[in-house]
Amino acid sequence: MQLTGTLFADASALYGNEISTFPDYPAEIRAPHGTVSGVSGFQVHIGSGEVNTPGDFCDVLVAMNPAALRANAKWAKPTATVIIDTDTFDEALIKRAGYATLDPVTELRIEDRNIIYSPITTLTKESLKDSGMDQKAIVRCKNMFTLGMCFYMFNRPLEYTYAYLEKKFKKKPALIEPNKKVLFDGFNYAANIQAIANTYTVKPAKQEKGLYRNISGNQATAWGLIAASEKSGRPLFCGSYPITPATAILEELAIHKNLGVKTLQAEDEIAGICTAIGAAYAGNFAVTTTSGPGLSLKSEALGLAMITELPLVLVDVQRSGPSTGIPTKTEQTDLAQALYGRNGECPIAVVAAHSPSHCFDAAFYAGKYAMEHMMPVILLTEGFLGNGSEPWRIPSMKDYPAIKPPIIDKCEDAFQPFARDPESFARKWAFPGKSGLEHRVGGLEKNTAGVISSDPENHAKMVAERAEKVARLANYLPEQKVIGDENADVLIVGWGGTFGHLYTALHELQGEGKSVALCHFDFINPLPKNTADIFARYKKIIVCELNSGQFADYLRARLPQFNYLQYNKVQGQPFIVKEIVDAVNAIL
Repeated sequence: MQLTGTLFADASALYGNEISTFPDYPAEIRAPHGTVSGVSGFQVHIGSGEVNTPGDFCDVLVAMNPAALRANAKWAKPTATVIIDTDTFDEALIKRAGYATLDPVTELRIEDRNIIYSPITTLTKESLKDSGMDQKAIVRCKNMFTLGMCFYMFNRPLEYTYAYLEKKFKKKPALIEPNKKVLFDGFNYAANIQAIANTYTVKPAKQEKGLYRNISGNQATAWGLIAASEKSGRPLFCGSYPITPATAILEELAIHKNLGVKTLQAEDEIAGICTAIGAAYAGNFAVTTTSGPGLSLKSEALGLAMITELPLVLVDVQRSGPSTGIPTKTEQTDLAQALYGRNGECPIAVVAAHSPSHCFDAAFYAGKYAMEHMMPVILLTEGFLGNGSEPWRIPSMKDYPAIKPPIIDKCEDAFQPFARDPESFARKWAFPGKSGLEHRVGGLEKNTAGVISSDPENHAKMVAERAEKVARLANYLPEQKVIGDENADVLIVGWGGTFGHLYTALHELQGEGKSVALCHFDFINPLPKNTADIFARYKKIIVCELNSGQFADYLRARLPQFNYLQYNKVQGQPFIVKEIVDAVNAIL
């Protein structure tokens, strides 16, 4: 189903639609077959206008087995079409999915929907009976038959997927024509059964001129890091350990050796960040990628990067916790760990991406701030963003600023590795092997000259200077913006991947005549300098986030003069727009 959804999304993006996707994977590697916990889903929202979320409720639901229907029936609109593969709705699978009766449609109370009962598995076997493929391979093609049905319902051209199949099976050409045939047969079947009363025509969106592609958040993050490497002139090194849902960043970076990217799949999370710190010391733009459990393991080494003042970007693609939690589900529950999860006085800059395509910019600027200010930066994305995708207008690199790390090649006087720029408080970046720039590195406290020191006054001075360096990053950040009325009754506040849902809720509330505005943060630590000025203009502030209130608590600590209401969700799922609308209406 992931492939089916991806191909439908790609065809729609190539056609010119605005899209937003939400792949939803089982949390277990081998979940029991036919159970609700083993359901793999893919949600696609397409439009001829602006699309900012994967949508709340669906017009078409495809259920390939009873468990899939049970897991997703609640999301089908009253007017929805529901396609069911009747070949899988036998007594054994119905019982395994947890139904009390043998009539799932009635039990779920969806009999008023337009239910299309189709023997999809049987039809796939009939379509490919002369293909020469074995039965197991033929049955695997039923997703392509179903994709053909969906292409008919939404008037999608088949040519884009034909081109994909030709590229995909270039080395196995015998599979090209069978897959094309079963796709076309599914399209033709949907056109002739007369059970589909309505088809949908979603025209291409009016977009700014340019070259577009569909991109996932993890891929955009990787490309943004590569762009930062290019702009800085420093080769990119990524030392990481595979972890859901961040692994795709490491995989994408590994493809681009031709761009000077070096990747190392380390033996564990600690080795991943430690190799990256070593690479930073040697003059590389250093990156490590992980999710929440890995961020916990990297915390000691993150303190090392902070005290040595070496540039490092740590990407945390957040997932449900604690511990292993629900590894394939999304949340924003790592914020407190990113802000405070280290020993000692160890403030670290934290930025967040707000959409799959914005991951590119967020990664680029995380790299810029890390290298120019000589410090680690944590970039927070989320499983919802990393796995999700949307159209992205490919930018020109001339539109992005230069990155100028404070590299030092020689020093006339005695080199002082922790002497600081008077404005940014950044130290110089001296690579090993340069005569006259030799200096000591490590986790022990040092003075400005780089000499190990346990002097109390020196320790206090160095702690203050490192904190001040992070605080002064605010001087280089853009001002925080507000969407909507500057004198509204309610200000909705969010951060990270909730942007699309909050933005859509804002427009729905404004359409109801409600006085609301939205302030969404990409920069967490430090906050933009005008944050307090913005908050002072509003009577009520409601902070919406996918955790128990971590950003709200952070704001209370930093800006205690304001009262913060909260709307929180911790279910491993993104917001539903209606949830936000109802929460704001409740306080108006």
